[in-house]
Order: sequence, then structure tokens, then C-alpha cells
Amino acid sequence: MSAGKRRVAAAETRQRLVDAGLRLAERTGLLGLSVNLLVEEAGVSKGTFFHHFGDRSTYVISLHREFHDRLFERIRAAMDGLEPGADRLDVIARTYLDTCLEHRGVRALLLEARADPQIAEEILARNTTSADEVRADFAALGWPDPRQTARLWVGLVAEVALLEHAASKRDPKLRRALTHLTRR
Repeated sequence: MSAGKRRVAAAETRQRLVDAGLRLAERTGLLGLSVNLLVEEAGVSKGTFFHHFGDRSTYVISLHREFHDRLFERIRAAMDGLEPGADRLDVIARTYLDTCLEHRGVRALLLEARADPQIAEEILARNTTSADEVRADFAALGWPDPRQTARLWVGLVAEVALLEHAASKRDPKLRRALTHLTRR
């Protein structure tokens, strides 16, 4: 097998393991997500798992990244063609919140994993990137400190996601409050 084909096969195997974890997260949560269960679901050996991820913590970080990469892909598609401003912020928040509710098991697993310092670092980095992406929206709205406002807004949206997760449903009042905050 050529080096190129080996790289493709390795990437496919790694993706199979991540996809298996995202499926299992819906049923097991973090505590039930064992390496044995993962390799069984993905149809690979335990050695293959450790070859690709090294340890469970590295694997959970990969799940976090994959979930958020897919989430932000949805957000980018939803906001395509919208000018920076309040309407675009509403679309971003709604897409984020709806996706988190749609994938409650994965979201629960990631919430459980927040105690891991590596995951906490990943969350901080992701939130910083998210704030950078919406900074232009707050600048367009004329907020005096758009970067800091964007950071706070990202935190507010994440808090609404946590509250909706705990309630297992949308909270229209919280969502309206988010909308009102951007339409001052």
C-alpha cells in the first residue's frame, strides 16, 4: 500500500472512531464511554484506538473539536449572505442553541468533560475564536468595545445552551432576551 493510501486509510479509521464516539455519547455520556465500547462500535482493535489517540483524554478533545467543527459549519451555512449585525447574531445564536439541543448526548458528554484541564483550554480557545468571528457584528451595531462585547455575548449564548440543556427544551424567554440585548 502506498504512503498516500495509508494516510487516507488512517484518516478514515480515525474518523470512524470519532463518529462512533459521537453516536455513543447520545447513549452513554462520558462515564459510559469506554475504550472497549468505542472500538466495538467502530469495528477496530484497541491498539488502533491507542495508535490514533494515545489516551482517552486526547480522544475526548477530538470529540469536542469534531462536534464544534460540525456545529460551526452549520452556523456558517446559516449566516451565509447575511450582513454583520443583529439579524446575523440572532441566526448564529439560534443555530448554536438548536444544534446543542439536537445533540443533547454529545453536549452532555462535553459538559461532563469540562473538568478536564485540557478540555477547559479547548473551550477557552473555541470561545475566543467564536468571539473574534462575531466582533464585526458588534462593531456594525456601534458597540463601543466590540471585541469585549463579543466575548460576553459568546458566554451568554453558552449559558443559554446550558440552561436549555438542563431543561431539555428551548427557552423562548431566554432566547428573546438574547435578541433584545443585541437590539439596544
